[in-house]
Amino acid sequence: MSKHELMKKLEEKILTCKKCPLWRLRTNPVPGYGNYDAKIMFIGEAPGYWEDQKGLPFVGKAGKVLDELLDGIGLTREDVYITNVVKCRPPNNRDPTEEEIKACSPYLDQQIDIIKPKVIVTLGRHSTNYILKKFGFDLEPISKIHGKVFKAKTLFGTLYIFPTYHPAVALYRPQLKEELKQDFDILKSLLEKLGI
Repeated sequence: MSKHELMKKLEEKILTCKKCPLWRLRTNPVPGYGNYDAKIMFIGEAPGYWEDQKGLPFVGKAGKVLDELLDGIGLTREDVYITNVVKCRPPNNRDPTEEEIKACSPYLDQQIDIIKPKVIVTLGRHSTNYILKKFGFDLEPISKIHGKVFKAKTLFGTLYIFPTYHPAVALYRPQLKEELKQDFDILKSLLEKLGI
Protein backbone atom coordinates (compact mmCIF):
# COMPACT_ATOMS: atom_id res chain seq x y z
CA MET A 1 0.00 0.00 0.00
CA SER A 2 1.22 3.52 -0.77
CA LYS A 3 1.81 6.12 1.95
CA HIS A 4 -1.27 7.92 0.67
CA GLU A 5 -3.50 4.83 1.04
CA LEU A 6 -2.09 3.99 4.48
CA MET A 7 -2.63 7.56 5.69
CA LYS A 8 -6.19 7.72 4.30
CA LYS A 9 -7.07 4.47 6.13
CA LEU A 10 -5.59 5.84 9.35
CA GLU A 11 -7.43 9.17 8.95
CA GLU A 12 -10.72 7.28 8.58
CA LYS A 13 -10.03 5.51 11.89
CA ILE A 14 -9.30 8.85 13.58
CA LEU A 15 -12.51 10.39 12.20
CA THR A 16 -14.63 7.67 13.85
CA CYS A 17 -12.51 7.18 16.99
CA LYS A 18 -14.23 6.82 20.38
CA LYS A 19 -11.24 5.61 22.45
CA CYS A 20 -11.51 8.44 25.00
CA PRO A 21 -14.36 10.76 26.10
CA LEU A 22 -13.11 13.68 23.96
CA TRP A 23 -15.07 12.38 20.94
CA ARG A 24 -18.34 13.42 22.64
CA LEU A 25 -17.32 17.09 22.66
CA ARG A 26 -15.59 17.46 19.31
CA THR A 27 -16.94 19.15 16.20
CA ASN A 28 -14.20 17.60 14.05
CA PRO A 29 -11.24 15.39 14.88
CA VAL A 30 -7.97 16.75 13.50
CA PRO A 31 -5.87 13.93 12.02
CA GLY A 32 -3.11 16.09 10.52
CA TYR A 33 -2.20 17.91 7.34
CA GLY A 34 0.62 18.12 4.85
CA ASN A 35 3.01 16.17 2.71
CA TYR A 36 3.08 12.41 3.30
CA ASP A 37 6.61 12.32 1.89
CA ALA A 38 7.78 15.16 4.15
CA LYS A 39 11.24 14.92 5.68
CA ILE A 40 10.05 17.16 8.55
CA MET A 41 7.14 16.51 10.85
CA PHE A 42 5.76 19.08 13.28
CA ILE A 43 3.90 17.71 16.29
CA GLY A 44 1.77 19.93 18.51
CA GLU A 45 -0.24 19.04 21.59
CA ALA A 46 -3.97 19.06 20.77
CA PRO A 47 -6.41 20.97 18.56
CA GLY A 48 -7.84 24.29 19.73
CA TYR A 49 -11.15 25.99 18.90
CA TRP A 50 -10.48 26.79 15.23
CA GLU A 51 -8.81 23.44 14.58
CA ASP A 52 -11.90 21.70 15.99
CA GLN A 53 -14.14 23.83 13.74
CA LYS A 54 -12.16 23.18 10.55
CA GLY A 55 -10.66 19.73 11.17
CA LEU A 56 -7.18 21.05 10.32
CA PRO A 57 -4.14 21.59 12.59
CA PHE A 58 -2.80 25.03 13.46
CA VAL A 59 -5.41 27.19 11.71
CA GLY A 60 -5.99 29.68 14.56
CA LYS A 61 -3.69 32.43 15.87
CA ALA A 62 -0.95 29.95 16.84
CA GLY A 63 -1.13 28.63 13.27
CA LYS A 64 -0.40 32.11 11.91
CA VAL A 65 2.69 32.23 14.14
CA LEU A 66 3.74 28.79 12.86
CA ASP A 67 3.25 29.89 9.23
CA GLU A 68 5.42 32.95 9.91
CA LEU A 69 8.14 30.78 11.47
CA LEU A 70 8.04 28.32 8.55
CA ASP A 71 8.15 31.17 6.06
CA GLY A 72 11.15 32.62 7.92
CA ILE A 73 13.16 29.48 7.11
CA GLY A 74 11.85 29.05 3.56
CA LEU A 75 9.23 26.35 4.18
CA THR A 76 5.48 26.09 3.57
CA ARG A 77 2.86 23.73 4.98
CA GLU A 78 3.06 21.79 1.71
CA ASP A 79 6.72 20.93 2.49
CA VAL A 80 6.04 19.44 5.93
CA TYR A 81 3.52 17.30 7.80
CA ILE A 82 1.75 18.81 10.82
CA THR A 83 -0.20 16.92 13.45
CA ASN A 84 -0.86 16.73 17.21
CA VAL A 85 -0.37 14.11 19.90
CA VAL A 86 -4.11 14.27 20.68
CA LYS A 87 -6.47 14.50 17.70
CA CYS A 88 -9.58 15.96 19.41
CA ARG A 89 -9.92 19.25 21.25
CA PRO A 90 -9.85 19.06 25.06
CA PRO A 91 -12.61 21.27 26.55
CA ASN A 92 -11.65 24.95 27.00
CA ASN A 93 -8.23 24.19 25.47
CA ARG A 94 -7.06 22.56 28.68
CA ASP A 95 -3.94 20.37 28.55
CA PRO A 96 -4.56 16.81 27.36
CA THR A 97 -4.63 14.26 30.19
CA GLU A 98 -2.33 11.22 30.44
CA GLU A 99 -5.31 8.99 29.57
CA GLU A 100 -6.13 11.02 26.45
CA ILE A 101 -2.51 10.95 25.32
CA LYS A 102 -2.35 7.19 25.93
CA ALA A 103 -5.56 6.56 23.97
CA CYS A 104 -4.58 8.76 21.05
CA SER A 105 -0.81 8.35 20.70
CA PRO A 106 -0.96 5.07 18.72
CA TYR A 107 -2.32 7.18 15.83
CA LEU A 108 0.70 9.46 16.04
CA ASP A 109 3.03 6.45 16.20
CA GLN A 110 1.45 5.14 12.98
CA GLN A 111 1.76 8.55 11.30
CA ILE A 112 5.48 8.60 12.15
CA ASP A 113 5.86 5.03 10.79
CA ILE A 114 4.09 5.95 7.53
CA ILE A 115 5.88 9.27 6.91
CA LYS A 116 9.31 8.18 8.20
CA PRO A 117 10.53 11.76 8.75
CA LYS A 118 14.20 12.67 9.15
CA VAL A 119 13.35 15.46 11.59
CA ILE A 120 10.55 15.72 14.15
CA VAL A 121 9.94 19.19 15.56
CA THR A 122 7.97 18.98 18.81
CA LEU A 123 5.91 22.08 19.57
CA GLY A 124 5.39 22.46 23.31
CA ARG A 125 5.78 20.42 26.45
CA HIS A 126 3.33 17.55 25.85
CA SER A 127 4.57 16.59 22.39
CA THR A 128 8.20 17.01 23.50
CA ASN A 129 7.69 14.74 26.52
CA TYR A 130 5.84 12.14 24.48
CA ILE A 131 8.40 11.96 21.66
CA LEU A 132 11.50 12.08 23.89
CA LYS A 133 10.08 9.33 26.12
CA LYS A 134 9.11 7.24 23.06
CA PHE A 135 12.70 7.35 21.79
CA GLY A 136 14.29 6.69 25.18
CA PHE A 137 15.45 10.15 26.29
CA ASP A 138 15.22 11.60 29.80
CA LEU A 139 12.63 14.32 30.24
CA GLU A 140 13.67 17.86 31.07
CA PRO A 141 11.74 21.13 31.14
CA ILE A 142 11.14 22.60 27.67
CA SER A 143 12.78 25.85 28.82
CA LYS A 144 16.03 23.86 29.19
CA ILE A 145 15.98 21.80 26.02
CA HIS A 146 14.27 23.94 23.36
CA GLY A 147 16.51 24.49 20.35
CA LYS A 148 18.65 21.42 21.10
CA VAL A 149 18.97 18.46 18.74
CA PHE A 150 18.41 14.87 19.93
CA LYS A 151 19.48 11.96 17.72
CA ALA A 152 17.55 8.70 17.83
CA LYS A 153 18.14 5.42 16.02
CA THR A 154 15.00 4.06 14.35
CA LEU A 155 14.19 1.21 11.97
CA PHE A 156 14.13 3.80 9.18
CA GLY A 157 17.47 5.43 10.02
CA THR A 158 18.61 8.29 12.22
CA LEU A 159 15.85 10.57 13.42
CA TYR A 160 16.58 14.10 14.63
CA ILE A 161 14.24 15.38 17.33
CA PHE A 162 14.06 19.13 17.76
CA PRO A 163 11.99 20.45 20.70
CA THR A 164 10.77 24.04 20.71
CA TYR A 165 8.04 26.08 22.34
CA HIS A 166 4.45 25.85 21.15
CA PRO A 167 3.76 28.76 18.75
CA ALA A 168 0.88 29.89 21.03
CA VAL A 169 3.53 30.97 23.55
CA ALA A 170 4.37 33.90 21.25
CA LEU A 171 0.80 35.17 21.70
CA TYR A 172 0.77 35.39 25.49
CA ARG A 173 4.50 35.71 26.20
CA PRO A 174 5.80 37.90 23.37
CA GLN A 175 9.37 37.84 24.77
CA LEU A 176 9.49 34.13 23.85
CA LYS A 177 8.74 34.86 20.19
CA GLU A 178 12.38 35.86 19.74
CA GLU A 179 13.50 32.54 21.25
CA LEU A 180 11.13 30.70 18.90
CA LYS A 181 12.66 32.53 15.92
CA GLN A 182 16.16 31.66 17.14
CA ASP A 183 15.13 28.00 17.49
CA PHE A 184 13.85 28.04 13.91
CA ASP A 185 17.18 29.50 12.75
CA ILE A 186 18.92 26.54 14.44
CA LEU A 187 16.39 24.24 12.75
CA LYS A 188 17.22 25.81 9.39
CA SER A 189 20.94 25.09 9.91
CA LEU A 190 20.12 21.49 10.86
CA LEU A 191 18.01 21.04 7.70
CA GLU A 192 20.79 22.52 5.56
CA LYS A 193 23.33 20.21 7.18
CA LEU A 194 21.07 17.21 6.44
CA GLY A 195 20.53 18.39 2.88
CA ILE A 196 16.76 18.82 3.36
